[in-house]
Amino acid sequence: MNAHRANDTRYRGVRELQRTLYRAAKRSSTRRFHALYDKVYRPDVLAQAWDDVRRNRGAAGIDGQTIEEVKAYGVRRMLGEIYWELKRETYRPRPVLRVMIPKGDGRQRPLGIPTVKDRIVQAAAKRVIEPLFEADFQEFSYGFRPRRSAHDALEDVRNTVNSGCDHVVDADIKSYFDNINQDKLMLLLQLRISDRRILKLLKAWLRAGVMAEGHLESTDKGTPQGGVISPLLANIYLDYLDRMWHRHLRKTGRIVRYADDLIVLCRSERQARRAYRLLVEIFRRMGLQMNEGKTQIVDLRRGREGFDFLGFHCRRTESYRWPGKWYLTTWPRKKAMKVLRGKVRVLTGRRTLSWSVEKLLSRMNPILRGWGNYFEYGSSSASFSAIDDYVTRRLSMWLSRKHSRRSWGWQRWQSFIRRIPLVRLGRTAPGMSA
Repeated sequence: MNAHRANDTRYRGVRELQRTLYRAAKRSSTRRFHALYDKVYRPDVLAQAWDDVRRNRGAAGIDGQTIEEVKAYGVRRMLGEIYWELKRETYRPRPVLRVMIPKGDGRQRPLGIPTVKDRIVQAAAKRVIEPLFEADFQEFSYGFRPRRSAHDALEDVRNTVNSGCDHVVDADIKSYFDNINQDKLMLLLQLRISDRRILKLLKAWLRAGVMAEGHLESTDKGTPQGGVISPLLANIYLDYLDRMWHRHLRKTGRIVRYADDLIVLCRSERQARRAYRLLVEIFRRMGLQMNEGKTQIVDLRRGREGFDFLGFHCRRTESYRWPGKWYLTTWPRKKAMKVLRGKVRVLTGRRTLSWSVEKLLSRMNPILRGWGNYFEYGSSSASFSAIDDYVTRRLSMWLSRKHSRRSWGWQRWQSFIRRIPLVRLGRTAPGMSA
């Protein structure tokens, strides 16, 4: 608590700067800001940028330098070097390192990892320019924004559906981050920024290139997933869609968007089909493409169909208190359950038999706790109980193998598992706070 208060005091000037920029942008929707660059290398802004990067941890970029190595090198020394490079305008970003991250469906997605130094500068620039665009963003945009969460987006969906929206356009943008038109993005940035040095800095990150398997690839399109500033740039680009929809098309349906995950909630099938056509046309103007294989129009009436959004399955169910009344209900989607079971299965496999129970729980409990904290929204009790049963079975198998028992020894280990400080997702079960 004391450290938190100290940070509040230390970065009070940064927060005041952000509030000042936000209020100025809010007062005039057409104002362009020209004196921003010198604020990026302010010592307090750089210090908070370092704290942001340190908390998020992350792997090393192409230079191999880790967070721990920066600490050993000297944080003040590193920030001092960044200060002078920015002030003298000699800073040049390095290419990002491309790594492939497994997806739940067995495929892989590319992730671009900037160097720690580049992440610090990006975090500082984000602190300065984010308030300008926050003043413009629509209230139905929730992803990667201050004081907004996926649960807020889901609550918006629930309220809108329960108010009478029977059809949903569940839209998917094909390879969104890879297909952002950089020239159009720069034009959108110039609506608020006239400082040429900031614009030059942003363009340098977009064009820095990607190092993949030892080969440097140019990046004249898209923005790498993994950069500190990439989510903000992605939101700025899709804000064009949000503004177009709010000004001219909001009677067709309500958009709820979390970064590039978006749905349109409509009162009729006719409206939903029109919304689908309009999305295709707007995406075309933006240089984006609808993934028609994953985009669908969903009929929510009386629970006929459901849709997946932000890891949850959403479907109308009939109220047990008021028969004939149907309300939107959410629970973890099957894919989310499968991914969690996969993590538990790996942790309770043969490779961990040499671990102590304490070490196993130290790895498993944070995973279970984080998953439970996210999916406690909605009607997740049945899913939580199913996960608890699965974890108990896997632990029984692991303990039997560890102690060379031929069978799982369900009865043998059940009482033991009940006594250990295992996180249990069932809302009435003990151990959730373990």
